[in-house]
Amino acid sequence: MRTVFVKPELCIGCRHCEVACAVEHAQSRNLYDAIHEEKVSQPRIHVETRLNYLTFPNRCRHCDPAPCMQVCPTEALYQDTDTDSVVVDYERCIGCAVCAMACPFGIITFQSVHQLSTEREVNAKCDNCIERQQDGKIPACVEACKTGALEFGDANDLVRTSRKDFTLRMLASEGDTEIRTIPRNIRAFRAIMEEIASMS
Repeated sequence: MRTVFVKPELCIGCRHCEVACAVEHAQSRNLYDAIHEEKVSQPRIHVETRLNYLTFPNRCRHCDPAPCMQVCPTEALYQDTDTDSVVVDYERCIGCAVCAMACPFGIITFQSVHQLSTEREVNAKCDNCIERQQDGKIPACVEACKTGALEFGDANDLVRTSRKDFTLRMLASEGDTEIRTIPRNIRAFRAIMEEIASMS
């Protein structure tokens, strides 16, 4: 299964992923036109901030089995057979929010979508950019991420790389407590944001 792997230690909270996601799901798929559309697209990835400098890009994990899919009374949520992504059939969604209650990651939001002719709000969760994947592209949030906090690939390959990096750091530390390697520029940015937060 191909998935988006999150490295929170590299996220600086720039929210480029949120903008790219909203534009990708807009009717026009163009930033300027997207903000003027009747139904303004909202991001399906959410950058959560703590203390104004610690950030985490939270998105759908496309679980298998997916709790949201299991509780949906209209079967509006289903798993795409090609990508294993959990997606929404907007026509079937009744906006009951049972899926949001079942989601262990709190990522499901409701909004009006251009695919429906009504103003009815439906589950507008991450769809793993299925159309982009079909065109051989990576999800919009990953493409927009300039710090490498979001990576797209085979889940096992991404975990294997992460495990290898961890092992190399552990061996280099000679048994000391392992500390995640945070690039100098991101440490500097966080220090500035922490200083600004302390002034308020």
